Amino acid sequence: MEETLLYAWWILIVLGAAATVGGAVWIHRLQQQRAWDRVRQQALRYGLPQLDALHHRDFEYAIRDLMLRDGCTDARQIGGAGDNGADVLATDPLGRTWVIQCKHRRDGDRGSAVGTPDLQRVNGTARQLYGADIVLVVTNGRFTTRCAPLATQLHMHLADRRTLATWAGGGRPLWELLPKIPAPRRSR
Repeated sequence: MEETLLYAWWILIVLGAAATVGGAVWIHRLQQQRAWDRVRQQALRYGLPQLDALHHRDFEYAIRDLMLRDGCTDARQIGGAGDNGADVLATDPLGRTWVIQCKHRRDGDRGSAVGTPDLQRVNGTARQLYGADIVLVVTNGRFTTRCAPLATQLHMHLADRRTLATWAGGGRPLWELLPKIPAPRRSR
């Protein structure tokens, strides 16, 4: 009887050790996966042909992913019915709240230009509803000539096809590419 009890304790010890090793291996693999996900995210790049080929909703997700790549850990896609002019919301590493309206053109710069009504729509809600520090309209196309002066008056930012190509294809965050970005809320 004592031998059986002694034998049973060894089984429990062996099972406990196996469970500990298995748990440690699982935790290590999970940590490795998260590290690789961060590396892949930081290496995220899009070319204009890729962006042009996207559905407009997928374009919003691509913009969200680029903001995540640049360190906006809370970036999220919210576009759709009832989005109040915002497709992507994010807070950059310096504490600034971004409200982004995405305007995807199936034909890129050959498609219809983004006009002032689109700017007015997002401007009317971005600061009031979302507390935006930075209001941005981004397109894989182009803006009408009236958009730049209006954006300046409204303290908004525009990212056209050329700016988008530099941002999506490179490793610099968008706030380094846009002029007159507000000062950070907090420094890290």
